[in-house]
Amino acid sequence: MKEPVNQSIIPGLPDDLALRCLAKLSHGHHGVLETVSTSWRDLIRSSDFANFKAREGWCGNWLFVLTEGSSNEWVAYDPEADKWHPLPKISTIHADCKHFGFSCVSVCNRFLVIGGSYAPHDPALPHQRPFITNDVLQFDPYRKSWSSIASMRTPRSHFACSVISGKVYVAGGCNLSCTRGLALAEVYDPLTDKSCRWEELPPMLNQQMDCLGLSYKGKFYVLSDQVGLPDQKTSEVFSPSDRKWCTVEDIWPFSRAMQFAVQVIGDDRVYTVVDWGESLIKTRNTDKGDWYNVGLVPSVVLPDHSRPLEAFGYGFAALRHELYILGGKVLKWEESGAGRFDIVKLGLVRVCDPSVMPLRWRKTRPMCGSAHGSIIGCASLEENY
Repeated sequence: MKEPVNQSIIPGLPDDLALRCLAKLSHGHHGVLETVSTSWRDLIRSSDFANFKAREGWCGNWLFVLTEGSSNEWVAYDPEADKWHPLPKISTIHADCKHFGFSCVSVCNRFLVIGGSYAPHDPALPHQRPFITNDVLQFDPYRKSWSSIASMRTPRSHFACSVISGKVYVAGGCNLSCTRGLALAEVYDPLTDKSCRWEELPPMLNQQMDCLGLSYKGKFYVLSDQVGLPDQKTSEVFSPSDRKWCTVEDIWPFSRAMQFAVQVIGDDRVYTVVDWGESLIKTRNTDKGDWYNVGLVPSVVLPDHSRPLEAFGYGFAALRHELYILGGKVLKWEESGAGRFDIVKLGLVRVCDPSVMPLRWRKTRPMCGSAHGSIIGCASLEENY
């Protein structure tokens, strides 16, 4: 049926009010809205709609995830709609390569995928060296599109990255010229850097590779690949206010030999998940610096298997005041006891509020499409209310 010309967006409402009503709905609802009518579909996809949401700052809450099985196609979760949807494919000359070793963060209502390595999927080329990039890709949540922005000064992979006061800090990592680690650091300010360039920072005191970045109480912590081991209890810390690095002796409850990740809720509530025999959520006493257990990550129960199974390769993310455990794999052992097993890739998502004790995990909608298995990257973007 053909729609009337100049039909109101919502009959009975002024168009400006109707636009405001639709724009307030989060991104997970947009697919359903587009099925209402062609006029709504055209509106949701229009630049006017994107510009209106951007002016109001209504980006919504997003959880971005890239899994091993998704062929470099990111998926996003909307907690308000409890819905996953794929993001547009990234247009890049490395589309046929596996992307890893990158960092991903959200800043100024944009989602950035920074640096990393590209390696061919072709098993016939197992020894081909990866290409390490300084490219930075940006996803605009209003226009739902990717673009390239200012590249880092130094190509790097497996590096530390974090956001402090609206600026993106990177340090360490490695590239083909410095395979044993980089000391170089740089910062990007998307608001005031009119030249769209990354600014060089003083180098770290030591070279670091395969390191992790953490924003904690206004400072940039770089955790080395050895932190948590008995003879390595120091972290390098950069203070943006005086632009200096220092070494801080600290005790972190993990090492890079383990599977771990760190999330900060607010500016000082630090949580980590440590997978060393069993998956534990730990948090830090901000006054004393001691760590204590918050609870366990629940085991996975498969419908055709009698025993609960421990997952590995999962993602760990924080969105608003909640923690998410995403995807991963389990070893499904044969019940016969013959020692054979299958590797099952998971798309399940579990979430809890860590301030509520004991932890009460709940399942949300599983990831969509081919998004399952080990998590290569994940990050959240939060709307400021």
